[in-house]
Amino acid sequence: MSKQQLADAAGVSVTTLMNWCKAYRNELDALGMRLNMRVLPPHIVKFIAEKFCIEL
Repeated sequence: MSKQQLADAAGVSVTTLMNWCKAYRNELDALGMRLNMRVLPPHIVKFIAEKFCIEL
């Protein structure tokens, strides 16, 4: 899933979504997320969706 698709599901911009994720930077780094990723692997999408209650 792309960052844009995930942001759309949350009803926010990609910038806002990434700002929300700053609080979980260490966990996301451990999961293998990099800032320049456009497409997120399923395990990272699941983590973000659970943290921010995003319906997918």
